[in-house]
Amino acid sequence: VRLVETGGGSVQAGGSLRLSCAKSERTFTTNAMGWFRQAPGKAREFVASLDLNGGPPNYAASVKGRFTISRDGTNDAVYLQMDNVGPEDTAVYYCTGNLRYQTERYGRDYWGKGTLVNVSS
Repeated sequence: VRLVETGGGSVQAGGSLRLSCAKSERTFTTNAMGWFRQAPGKAREFVASLDLNGGPPNYAASVKGRFTISRDGTNDAVYLQMDNVGPEDTAVYYCTGNLRYQTERYGRDYWGKGTLVNVSS
């Protein structure tokens, strides 16, 4: 199974961008999905997550109130709506998911290859 991110690109400060992440195989049940990011020269950091079995979304303090994580109705995709972005949001954004194959008892963590978001001032 793969997680495929789309929607990255260049945007001016104050603008908006929407990232999407879809899993490649519907035979995997999605337990949770989320987003991390890695800016140039920095460590990868948590951005947002969503428990697809229920519960409120979680956000990093740096994006709370500006970013919104959501899912589609079949739990096959998750989105990250990024509003009022700033240069500090420039990073490669990675989708991650805890997915369980139908014959397995527990889920495993998977990562996408990332999509670049570049915010210009």
